[in-house]
Parts: sequence; structure tokens; C-alpha cells
Amino acid sequence: KGGRKKMKEIQWAENKMPKTADTSLPVMSLENVAKARAFHESFPQYSKTPLAKLDHMAEHLGLGGIFVKDESYRFGLNAFKVLGGSFAMANYIAKQTHRDVSELPYAVLTSEELRKEFGQATFFTATDGNHGRGVAWAANRLGQRSVVLMPKGSTRTRLENIQKEGADATITEVNYDECARRANAMAEKTPNGVMVQDTAWDGYEEIPSWIMQGYGTMASEADEQLREYGCDRPTHIFIQAGVGSLAGAVQGYFANRYPDNPPVVVVMEADSAACLYKGAKAADGNIRIVDGDMPTIMAGLACGEPNTISWDILKNHVSVFTSCPDWVSARGMRMLAAPVKGDPQVTSGESGAVGMGLLSAIMEQDKYRELRSFLKLDETAKVLLFSTEGDTDPERYKEIVWDGKQYD
Repeated sequence: KGGRKKMKEIQWAENKMPKTADTSLPVMSLENVAKARAFHESFPQYSKTPLAKLDHMAEHLGLGGIFVKDESYRFGLNAFKVLGGSFAMANYIAKQTHRDVSELPYAVLTSEELRKEFGQATFFTATDGNHGRGVAWAANRLGQRSVVLMPKGSTRTRLENIQKEGADATITEVNYDECARRANAMAEKTPNGVMVQDTAWDGYEEIPSWIMQGYGTMASEADEQLREYGCDRPTHIFIQAGVGSLAGAVQGYFANRYPDNPPVVVVMEADSAACLYKGAKAADGNIRIVDGDMPTIMAGLACGEPNTISWDILKNHVSVFTSCPDWVSARGMRMLAAPVKGDPQVTSGESGAVGMGLLSAIMEQDKYRELRSFLKLDETAKVLLFSTEGDTDPERYKEIVWDGKQYD
């Protein structure tokens, strides 16, 4: 009789990379984030997403507090990504019309006068789902066009959600990083074509910076909500990474917000696409790239080429980089869906729940006690997690949460 095969282990690397001059940190200055937040607040669809306070779960795991930012409520799109795409588009239009983005709230951006002045652009992007849906949604609201390429293995549900927003969207036969290259080539050949990608490379850094600042809205809201709960600041932040834009944005915001006493930050990646972890393990400060197929349920994290701006922020400030097998995320999804009695439930998708899964493994499994001790995760720790998406792939969500589908 075959027993269950042994589950893959979580890998971790302490950040021992050489520090740089930290020239990317000002991208996430409090002033830049405040501008992004004011822009998002100008949308009629805007409301602050909830910060779930899991007191009983914290007690169960031996922690002082667990707080989960629930992005399944963001603009009705079930994911945080729209924050970046919308703010980048606004900044692009501001630059083309010689304005500052603060002069282009939603009402101005959607006005007939601005449309006459700016005309119409086509925004190109590559996505596993959430970023493309956010770009398509924002383009639709702002009277612009969008073209979205998706990597092979993307689900029909995610494709259809993007098409519903009026985008020209297709699933390709290549991986995410190759999709990004194709979308960029198409943008360069199209009159008024603009690439809106949440990864940066040498020579393509302005738009990704704006996207990261857009993500800052979520970090800034969470920071404010923590104080409303009587928590002065998080002691620990667990943040997931694909190309690293979100991780760099969150790390950058909190490093600027608490320069004298920054939270301990743990970065998590899917093990099949752990390019940042590999860079941290090599410890020389150079970027590592993962290519080929990246099979993982964490579709939003299946990216093998780091964002250069984020990488600079992360290597200067992050404490630990981790590589997480799929079971970590699946466990996190189930724990958030069925928390300890009395705690609020969070519907968290595959890329959203990995933090909860990792935190529970570190606190409960003896094999990770060295990591627990290194991070000083104990009853004084107040941990902030970001559930970046809800059930954006509803069928898979049910398979994992309802049917208990297992992953190694």
C-alpha cells in the first residue's frame, strides 16, 4: 500500500547580500504613496479594503497578533492589482499632457475635455489574470484600449473576466516572462501603444515605479488600520513575490514609514519560480532568473525574472527569502476560509494565502524552529499578511477548500 508521499519542504535563506546605495527606496516615499492613495480615493468605486484581525488564530499559533489585508474587496475585482495599473495609466496620461498626476483625479481623467486633448492609447500587458484584469478595467473606465497576453496554462475563467472588461485578450503558448516580451514588442509597433507591466528591466523603469506606488495605497491603508486597532506598527510582515513589484512596494513603504524601527520582512515565492530566493541564497546581490515552465497553483507568483527596482529595495531591507511548495498556499487557503471560531473568515486565493500557510508551518512544525527563532516569532510578534486575491479561480478554490485537494 502506498502511503502519502513526503511533502516538499519550505526553503529559506537569510539575507546576506551586499547592500547598495538604496537609490530605489525613494520610489516608495510617503509623499509618492500619498499621491497614489489620493488618486484611488477619487474613484467612485473606492473603499478601503478590510483588515481582518485574527486574535484567536494568533493565540492558537502563539503570536501577539495576526492581521490580514483582504484584497478580495478591491474595486469589485477580487484582487489588488488594479491599484498599480490604474495609477500607472494616470501618470502616463499626466506626463503626455504635461500635468502632475495630482491634477488628474477620476473625474478629470474620464472627462470629454481630457479625451479630446489626450486621444486614445492602447495599453499592452502580460498577465496570469489579476494584473491584466486591473489594466483592462482601468482602460475601460478611462476610455482607453487594452491588449492582454496570458501565459499557457491560464484558466478560461481568468481570460473571460478580462474580456468582459473590453480587452483584446488571448492565452498564448509561452510562459509569463516571454508573454511580457511579446506584449512589449507589440506595444512598440503600435501607434500610441504603451506597455504597462509590473516588472522593470534596464531601460523600462518609469511605469513599473508608478505601478509600485499604486500598490502603496494598500500598504498605507493597512498601516492606518493597524493603528485603529491599537497596534503601533507591525513587528513582522510576510509578503509574497512574483516579479517582486508588490514585495518591493510593501517593503519600500514600511522602510520609509518606520526608518528607525522597521518591521522584519519575510518574502515568499512559489518554489517553481523562486528567482528572488535563489538570488538571496547565492548572496552576491546579482539577479537570478528561473525559466521554462513554472508549474504551481500560485499563478500570480509564477514569474522567473525579478523587477530590477524592487530587487534593489528587497536586497537592502528584507530579512528572509523563502521558497514555498504548493501545499503551503493550499493550507493557508483552508485556514483563512475556516479560521478559529470567533475570527473573521477571509476568502483567499492561491497567491493570496501563502503567507498564512507559511506562518502556520513556521509556528507549528518543529523542522522550522530555527527559522521561528531567527525571526523572533513569539507572543510579542504582530504579523501583517496581505491576501492579495480572493477566489479569482473559483473552481480551483472549491477543489482546494471544499474538496481538500492535496498538493506536495
